[in-house]
Amino acid sequence: MSYQHLLVAVDGSPTSDHAVTEATGLAKASGGRIRLLNVMDPVAHISGFERPEVYSQDVLPRLRKAGEALLRQTQERVAQSGVPVDTVLIENMDARVAQLVVEHAQAWGADLIVLGTHGRRGLARVLMGSDAEQIARTAPVPVLLVRLPAGADGGAASA
Repeated sequence: MSYQHLLVAVDGSPTSDHAVTEATGLAKASGGRIRLLNVMDPVAHISGFERPEVYSQDVLPRLRKAGEALLRQTQERVAQSGVPVDTVLIENMDARVAQLVVEHAQAWGADLIVLGTHGRRGLARVLMGSDAEQIARTAPVPVLLVRLPAGADGGAASA
């Protein structure tokens, strides 16, 4: 199958970076294009004690700026390989990240969703929840889950 519209959810993690690399290779091989999607999740960054003006004047702009910078850097990386690429930043106020990714994939006409995953099992997966698992379960198109190669976890290298 030739994938023409690859949606890649990015969050700046090593697994997300690896997913971008995999998607870029697929898009290059199939002549496809990539859309990079970052979902801002302000709720994950507030304590509930911020005054509304602090939230709207400090927290949201900081998160938006970080999301835009991540998308710009990742877009430049993909573009250097000659793959057409664009970006979308979604501000999430109350939905699950997985739901927003699936809805955007449908609206854009993606034929493949590419995600980095940590591959957690057992209690860690239950406690963390898994956006990747939820996307894979509910997406109307194939989902490629990309894990880091063994030993490439971004940890400190031994001397």
